[in-house]
Amino acid sequence: MPHTVEPAPELFTLDGVSFVVAGRPILDDVSDHVHEGHVTAIVGPSGSGKSTLLRMLNRLEEPTSGRILFRGVPLPELDVRQLRRRVGLVAQRPAMLTDRIDTEVRVGEPGLPDDAVDGLLAQVGLAHIERERHPSDLSGGEQQRLALARALAVGPEVLLLDEPTSALDPKAAESVDAVVGGLVGAGLSVVLVSHDLQRAAALTHDALVLDGGRLVDRGDPADVTYLGGG
Repeated sequence: MPHTVEPAPELFTLDGVSFVVAGRPILDDVSDHVHEGHVTAIVGPSGSGKSTLLRMLNRLEEPTSGRILFRGVPLPELDVRQLRRRVGLVAQRPAMLTDRIDTEVRVGEPGLPDDAVDGLLAQVGLAHIERERHPSDLSGGEQQRLALARALAVGPEVLLLDEPTSALDPKAAESVDAVVGGLVGAGLSVVLVSHDLQRAAALTHDALVLDGGRLVDRGDPADVTYLGGG
């Protein structure tokens, strides 16, 4: 009898999600799902609603209509603070919240020991940065990696990454890709927005393609025309 591969469980379910601002549809009736244990890319032209959809996954934006479920539970039924610990977001231009790098990593976990802080900084390629420095002294790419360490410190189930390598040089971008791959291998799920189509195609298991706020394609990157597949 041939071996049957069970599909990965649904992590997020998008059910008719729309978002309208000043009468202009940013997202228009988007329905789909995001699988657990995968890297899922949200791609499409500028202004297609990618970052808005990403922010909806931990309720930084709310749909005008439709609903989003996390592990089968509608997001409004979950405590928003707990949701954001379980579903961490790293913005393209993250805000730095404290005056020391080690304190920044501890924002969500104040009791995190020094060795754990050092381990997280090493994991995101910042082992060379002194913990006593002010986060504002870092470059944009370094701040983004510090925000990734801060998000990982609380032990999320899902990471939402908005253009995670856009501010990085090629070597640093490869380092972040390796971190993402290792996290997924350890059981984390990742949803990312990216304009780097080659990187998205290489890194992800699934792609959702938005255009004009509508979902126009989805599937394995090798089969998605927007990513050069098909």
